[in-house]
Amino acid sequence: SATSSTPKPLLPSPPPTEAAWQLDELLADLGHTQSKLAAAGQGARVPTESLLDNMLDSLTRDLQELGITAAPAGVCAACRKPIAGKVLTALGKTWHPEHFTCAHCGRELDKGPFFEQGGRAFCEEDYHQAFSPRCAYCAGPIREKVLTALEQTWHPEHFFCAHCGKVFGDEGFLERNGKPYCRQDFLAMFAPKCQGCERPVLDNYLSALEGIWHTECFVCTECLTGFTGGSFFELEGRPYCELHFHQRQGTICHGCGRPVSGRCITAAGRRYHPEHFVCTYCLGRLHKGTFREHNNKMYCQPCHDKLFV
Repeated sequence: SATSSTPKPLLPSPPPTEAAWQLDELLADLGHTQSKLAAAGQGARVPTESLLDNMLDSLTRDLQELGITAAPAGVCAACRKPIAGKVLTALGKTWHPEHFTCAHCGRELDKGPFFEQGGRAFCEEDYHQAFSPRCAYCAGPIREKVLTALEQTWHPEHFFCAHCGKVFGDEGFLERNGKPYCRQDFLAMFAPKCQGCERPVLDNYLSALEGIWHTECFVCTECLTGFTGGSFFELEGRPYCELHFHQRQGTICHGCGRPVSGRCITAAGRRYHPEHFVCTYCLGRLHKGTFREHNNKMYCQPCHDKLFV
């Protein structure tokens, strides 16, 4: 981002002081006469402008007879007529003070600051409305310091997080869809979330089970141990180690307590490795249909009869 300042207002040059005081007084009287004639101008058959020109010519001849030379101080840039009284200098030109006005609203600018654009003078309000850069947040003209960011201009106080409204500090900002965000809100709103802890993933991550994970969060859902061999089992979208996967699936051998991943014998609602489906007393291999159950333990027919009959 960068800041810059708007143009400084200009001031018209003060009128020269070398005009004879007699001429100033006479012209002041002429000004009063002009006001009276303008007020009664609707009923006069002779245009006010012609009357004033005749009076000015007569006044000039009278002054010349008195030895006073009434040389024009310049030509007014607005009306193109000679300036015989007070003269205002601005924009490299001379003006009747009452003719130096804002190019937009027409307000006289002889007593205050003005702004120049394209060789024309403007009052402060009209200049800012027409030519100052606009704030991307409030759309108002930027009159003083301009902050440039995201290829737009802003009032410095209006450049803040689009979510929480906090003004950015030393940590700067992050951009999304043309809007600025503080780091905390950007991560909370747009960073991908870990499938394990649901916090934003910023650095190293794993991709598994159609999502991403912090490396430390990708562990068995049951015992929270990592998968050292790199392999895992999936159940309902969650990772499990082999033992707890089979435990959840009900494929743990009732004899040894280990997962049954190959051939399996199911008896009395329990599962066994074939080699672990044995008589509790003599440890001989059992066969389905020829075993007996007593107190949740399996026996061959002879041992069962010997022990319990």
